[in-house]
Amino acid sequence: MAMTLETPALQRSDAIEPAAARWPRRAPRWRGPVLGLLLPLTVALGWEAVVHFGWSNGRLVPPPSKVIATIIELAQTGELTRHIVATVGRVAAGFGLGVLAGTLLGAVSGYWGLARQVLDPTVQALRAIPSIAWVPLFILWLGIFETSKVALIAVGVFFPVYLGVMGAIRSVDRKIVEVGRTFRLSGPAMIRRILLPAVLPAYVVALRVGLGLGWMFVVAAEFMGASEGLGFLLIDGQQLGKPAQIVAAIVIFALLGKTTDWLIEIATAPLLRWQDSFGPREGEA
Repeated sequence: MAMTLETPALQRSDAIEPAAARWPRRAPRWRGPVLGLLLPLTVALGWEAVVHFGWSNGRLVPPPSKVIATIIELAQTGELTRHIVATVGRVAAGFGLGVLAGTLLGAVSGYWGLARQVLDPTVQALRAIPSIAWVPLFILWLGIFETSKVALIAVGVFFPVYLGVMGAIRSVDRKIVEVGRTFRLSGPAMIRRILLPAVLPAYVVALRVGLGLGWMFVVAAEFMGASEGLGFLLIDGQQLGKPAQIVAAIVIFALLGKTTDWLIEIATAPLLRWQDSFGPREGEA
């Protein structure tokens, strides 16, 4: 009798537990940024301690305190702002052109089989060319000024966006498209209600990858006779033997790259709220 009385209670408790497990508790908003800063701060403090206690002279790899002092010195003279503005402007222009070209050609190649057969082999062959190999050709064609630098950055952004868009369109589930045809959706309605939501997650990833390559290509672009920009700071630090300036430029590149990536993530988050993806969402434990 005791067994029959206890069994329903156990069943009810078992039924409640999975329901509670489906609702993860929300973590504090500050936890994500704090955890993200934990590793770089630990490495920086560790290296600062190594130099402070005399285990390394810090000449070739300067401690964070010296790097911060160099950044402050460059900021006070106004030189840092000038270099950042020049680099960000080049990346923004190259990113915009690369995204536009990559989105258009990727959409055409993904949607139209004949265009993919004509375009894709050439694009894949060009994608294998190292970035530095484009430099002499762009200088010859476009000169040594801003146009060649922006073009080189656009090339770096183009390929991941093209591949992301084309692959996303080709991977759309055929059953979803058939459902749209069953409901007699028009062409624009089919794109807006079915294709676009299906492509958006991969497109956002392609944008973030393209932006990262844009920041990498801007260094090669600013090697082409630039007189301002963070790439110029790298070259200037190398030629004058200033490792603190080199590390400072690298740190600023990292901060700008992370900031722009975060801006894309924030800007596209409202478009991806419909996703019911695996794993906890942002802010959940």
